[in-house]
Amino acid sequence: MRIVSPLLKHVVYPTLSKSGILRLAAGKGVAVVTYHGVLPSGYKSIDAGLDGNLVTAENFLRQLRLLKAKYDVISPEDLLAWCEKKTELPPRAVLLTCDDGLLNHVTDMLPLLQEVGLRCLFFVTGLSAGDDTAMLWYEELFLILIDAAAGPLEALGPDIEIRGNLGTREERRAIWWNAVKQLSKVNWEARRAFIQELRVELGLGDSGKAMLGGGDAWRRRFLLMTRADLPSLLAGGMTIGAHTVTHPRLSCSTSALAESEIRECKRLLETAIGDRVWAFAYPFGDPESVSAEVLGMAEVAGYEMACLNFGGGLGATLPRFAMPRIHVTSTMSLGELEAHVAGFYTTLQRVAQRETPPATAAVDD
Repeated sequence: MRIVSPLLKHVVYPTLSKSGILRLAAGKGVAVVTYHGVLPSGYKSIDAGLDGNLVTAENFLRQLRLLKAKYDVISPEDLLAWCEKKTELPPRAVLLTCDDGLLNHVTDMLPLLQEVGLRCLFFVTGLSAGDDTAMLWYEELFLILIDAAAGPLEALGPDIEIRGNLGTREERRAIWWNAVKQLSKVNWEARRAFIQELRVELGLGDSGKAMLGGGDAWRRRFLLMTRADLPSLLAGGMTIGAHTVTHPRLSCSTSALAESEIRECKRLLETAIGDRVWAFAYPFGDPESVSAEVLGMAEVAGYEMACLNFGGGLGATLPRFAMPRIHVTSTMSLGELEAHVAGFYTTLQRVAQRETPPATAAVDD
């Protein structure tokens, strides 16, 4: 599939989308689409990997209009009623979701959703239930490691040991991902203390000044919403779901820490908005970040459904606490998005996996 993927992306998917074949061949069920934000105007991308989860405002509008024109975009409450077995879904149902609770969800995404007349389920962290300015800790850590001077790195803390060479972007990214997994093992206070100490040791100053000194576009890109921003989402017709308190990689966390992150986020957000929080999204949401043990925790915590971040599309199996989603990236074209939504992309994957011969073991002479 890798060999023909450019052909699929730039020729096959757009052709099938424009012809209407994808919609006609779409499966049943619901396609849950997930965004991570809109790139604010004036923001200059720092790293393709870091910013690749955010789409431009222009592409976001085009995608919303395509989904509204060709599919049945349902509200979050429609999905809740379906989860509670109170209603059936339309044939080609699509649900919009967005993860993380970045400030640009209010400043940049919300007006576009209102312009098109669509509703979205926003999964925010428990940090947004408070009044303090914050950013996603793993993005802050990435920025620290990208900005640091080249050379060997050794950073030690309780149950944390980060070593490596701050050289190429690839080397820095490998150090970062190792650090993300290790820091997900410890609680928020220990994680924050480690990151702040690392920032100071690398000569990058105080985190508070760094968060507030990047300019308006930078703040809209990286800062999280606070409690004062949540009413704007609700007043705009949106729904708020939970995304853990601090966004650790749950498969790396202890059972007690993972349970607390999932349970406490619901409590914090319900207190902040004065309403029920019934939906949950697993942080990162890839197969390696969500263990079988973690999958059982959302139901125990009192949610009605929980979302992964892969495997979505019409025709997909829809377990309530492992709901698959389509992860929209900055490079996804309209035709490619519809191929995912209609279930065509998943079908091709299944065919390719069946046709791929098993690997042959090497034999020594």
